[in-house]
Amino acid sequence: MSTDRALAHSLREAAAALAGVAAGRSLSELLADANRADAPARGALIDLTHGTLRRYGRVHHIVRALSRQAAGDPRVHALLWCSIYALDSGRYAPYTVVDQAVRACALLGKAGAKGYVNALLRAYMREKDALEAAMQENEEARWWHPQWWIDAVRSAYPEAWTSVLAASVTHPPMCLRVNLRRTSLEDYRRRLEDAGLSARPLSARALLLERPVPVERLPGFDAGEVSVQDFGAQRAAALMDLRDGQRVLDACAAPGGKSAHILELADVDLLALDAEASRSQRIEHTLARLGLVARVRACDCTRLEHWWDGRAFDRILADVPCSASGVARRHPDIKWLRRPGDIPRFAARQGEILDALWRALAAGGKLLYVTCSFFPQENDAVVEGFMARTPAARRLALPDGEPAQWLPDAVHDGFYCALIQKQG
Repeated sequence: MSTDRALAHSLREAAAALAGVAAGRSLSELLADANRADAPARGALIDLTHGTLRRYGRVHHIVRALSRQAAGDPRVHALLWCSIYALDSGRYAPYTVVDQAVRACALLGKAGAKGYVNALLRAYMREKDALEAAMQENEEARWWHPQWWIDAVRSAYPEAWTSVLAASVTHPPMCLRVNLRRTSLEDYRRRLEDAGLSARPLSARALLLERPVPVERLPGFDAGEVSVQDFGAQRAAALMDLRDGQRVLDACAAPGGKSAHILELADVDLLALDAEASRSQRIEHTLARLGLVARVRACDCTRLEHWWDGRAFDRILADVPCSASGVARRHPDIKWLRRPGDIPRFAARQGEILDALWRALAAGGKLLYVTCSFFPQENDAVVEGFMARTPAARRLALPDGEPAQWLPDAVHDGFYCALIQKQG
């Protein structure tokens, strides 16, 4: 199949997936079968779905502005969103996108929409400049985020809100964590260079790739010499003051990256929990690839009676469920699936997790609270509320001297960390 003809099939698959997202379903769930597709087809589908969702505020506004239909077919509108992204991407000739979008109508079982799709895409190409000017007055179209999200970021970061929003729609960086139990940073960097890949060090274990690549291209990945982990996520284990012989709990551990990092840093007795059995299996697979050993349980960490033997932990990592606002560029459906009311619900659950885990922490022990969010309601507000109701809790300065909140940028995603010690 030629590249041009393949585009129609990719547009069909992408439109079906994005119609599902618009109906409230997770993109990862909708693309589960894409991992079994051949690499070029998978790559085109991921580009169309992720690229369109990053720009969803824009493409949705354009279709709404140009459409003469009061309410259109969800799959046809999703096809138009993807097609406008394809036109903007510059990867295809404009006539190719229009032709293949029209072909994709039939593939979607919507042959009657061919004329509508053709006319709207041609109108977009004619009127693009005027549409661009009009979009400057519409914040969702300009910043590619829901209005409530824009308002929340602007309120929280009045000096940095535009850079936070801009970073949140970029292609995410690809950072590696070198397993120093297997190789050295410099040796691994040389192996990358030999493989035609350029990277620069960010820390004693972290390398930032110049360009993201499939993991299959990483030397020694299957042998456990390296892992893919955002630099912001790598911060967590390094802040825990780990030492050999400690008893450590990773309470919300899937997919296992932070658990593995803990075990690479120190010889500890680690228990890794996750509430879902399927996600717990991912922890086991992660550790097996790296040749690391921990006890893994599928349990709700707040139900101590189901997993705790009564022996206190020296260190606890509470990487709690959150809005994932700080990693939305990796999961661009998130910001369109979230609702304002989700944030207080996450915060309430986060407080419950802290209260439960505190019971399992040894006197003098340290708990690291982590989110991949930049919403203060899930971060400082949760920690401050916990401190206010927990007399034995003392918040410590972070060992790296950095602020608790890292905002997304060209090097890392958005993460929050707070280190709390139990006095006793």
